[in-house]
Amino acid sequence: MSAAPSVQLSVVIPVYNEELNLPVLFARLYPVLDGLGRSYEVIFTNDGSGDRSFALLQAQHAARPDVTRVIDFNANYGQHMAIMAAFERVRGATVITLDADLQNPPEEIPKLLEKIAAGHDYVGGYRLNRQDSLFRTYASKVINFVREKTTSIQMTDQGCMLRAYSRAVTDAIVRSGAINTFIPALAYSFSSKPGEVGVKHEERHAGVSNYSFYSLIRLNFDLITGFSIAPLQYFTMFSMLSAAGSLALVALLFYRRFLLDLDRETFGVFTLFGILFFLLSVAMIGIGLIGEYVGRTYQVVRARQRYHVKEVLETAA
Repeated sequence: MSAAPSVQLSVVIPVYNEELNLPVLFARLYPVLDGLGRSYEVIFTNDGSGDRSFALLQAQHAARPDVTRVIDFNANYGQHMAIMAAFERVRGATVITLDADLQNPPEEIPKLLEKIAAGHDYVGGYRLNRQDSLFRTYASKVINFVREKTTSIQMTDQGCMLRAYSRAVTDAIVRSGAINTFIPALAYSFSSKPGEVGVKHEERHAGVSNYSFYSLIRLNFDLITGFSIAPLQYFTMFSMLSAAGSLALVALLFYRRFLLDLDRETFGVFTLFGILFFLLSVAMIGIGLIGEYVGRTYQVVRARQRYHVKEVLETAA
């Protein structure tokens, strides 16, 4: 767990191949924070970038060493691990997470702080007038719907990383040692008074999203299987219905063949193959679903280090 708060605000920003966005981010972020009239720090986590991102972060630390800290990973461990590493080191009483691509403007930070000041211990942003592609927008809506139906996590926009946390919530996340890496959901589960606020959304300033379609699917498997056993329960119910349907189909085929003397040409091996293939598909879905939970158990038992910090640039508190 990080030390007791020594500043009022910590801003946590994961960075992965953002050399084109960082200069603009620096130019917009620091004036906003300077204008808040409170002590602050900015923690950048370089998540194994392959471009000049770390060099730019080093230069920014040299320019503003009093408020800038940089964590450098030896490899790419993912956005949420980058945030977790910063959570373990934050010094602020309130913590803000922000992406480096400027799609969530840093000028929106005061909105979240107002909600924290109103008594909320966790505030999630939800994007207004999203500037993403139509596919990503509707895929997000589908994922949100699935999450609402399978977990107790309630949030309007789980993909928005502009969020505010009280220090108690971030410390609880760190203490949990959770293998699941979906930080907004962890924060919601530890919060006693969560809140939300609408924030502006801009087009990505430069470059392309570092989240591939596979990464988004993987992240949401983490969310659903890490916070609920509902998929197993749904699968059990579906399997029971499938078994009942298969039994009814077999009974119907036998009734038509042997009592009504129908379907002589179609009854037999092909009908049985159809039933067998259906049941096998159900079984394969179940094996994959159970494998997700077994894999999580393996990760916990293995207890392997989740990330490795190569270097930390900071001045003494």
